[in-house]
Amino acid sequence: MITAKSIMRTVPDLRLSVAPMMDWTDPACRYLLRLITRHTRLYTEMVPAQALWHGRAERFLDHDSSEHPVAIQLGGSDPAQIAYGTRLAAEWGFDEINLNVGCPSDRVQSGRFGACLMREPKLVGELVRVMRAETDRPVTVKSRIGVDNDDRYDQLCRFTEGVLAAGADALIVHARKAWLQGLSPKENREVPPLRHDVVAALKADFPELAIVLNGGVKDLDTAAAWLDRVDGVMIGREAYHNPWLLAQADTRLFDASAPRASDRLQVARQYQHWVAGQHRTGVPISRYTRHLVGLFQGLPGARVWRRALSEGAARPGAGPDVIEQAIERWQAVGARHGAIAEAVS
Repeated sequence: MITAKSIMRTVPDLRLSVAPMMDWTDPACRYLLRLITRHTRLYTEMVPAQALWHGRAERFLDHDSSEHPVAIQLGGSDPAQIAYGTRLAAEWGFDEINLNVGCPSDRVQSGRFGACLMREPKLVGELVRVMRAETDRPVTVKSRIGVDNDDRYDQLCRFTEGVLAAGADALIVHARKAWLQGLSPKENREVPPLRHDVVAALKADFPELAIVLNGGVKDLDTAAAWLDRVDGVMIGREAYHNPWLLAQADTRLFDASAPRASDRLQVARQYQHWVAGQHRTGVPISRYTRHLVGLFQGLPGARVWRRALSEGAARPGAGPDVIEQAIERWQAVGARHGAIAEAVS
């Protein structure tokens, strides 16, 4: 069995990861992020174990070899389906299998998985045990600090004890509780107050378990500061809307001698080249260009870049050349404002 201690030794990139985000962290998004950072751990969107059970593996499990280290997140509550999904994920080469016990959406609740499972710690333990039995890859759980009024610290500790006893290698904790009724998924990311202190206390009380903090971290300075108190930090939407914030992650958090990328224009062109090989007639090019929108965030001409991508992708029959056209339009503005030199940094 892989222990929490060994996972931190063999998988040091738990120090920083990008959260699994439905409709966002698809293979194209992960390919783009990997052009920017080599060591930051990436996660798939949540994959329903039931869908894999019914034979839709390729749709959900296909990924580019460059994405590693990449983890898959499974959602479900049926032990047989979770076990099968874990076995498939290992066969497809994912570096970690994560169980979703934190999503509060109505759709997820209706399938009896996500955050509602925090009320069934025995079942969560059983799910972790069947995952552990199917693979020697790291098995992790992503949770909230509580659900509705079941948010006492002793309840979270009992939940954590069960996860640890079942064989989980790490617990990723979104430092907000979830309201299962009355709040949308978006509101559940914003309305319940952040309780980073709870996650820090959990690590202090469970030093043998790798604990990763999720929620409210938006920059590398904050992430680096937290690594004195927890084993890792997970960044969510900020990494999607402003992916270049990850450009210094390898050198600052993983002790790499040089960053993965130092040139946003080069990243855009590398991504365009990959898209040209992936894109098929009839597939909207926006499936790929939407992930590029935030690449020049914070630089002069960023609005021109965003508009060029959105307008270009909306044209009938648009293809990968939309990206080159957006680059040309941004360069025209960037040259006037000195932004091109700033993009190569």
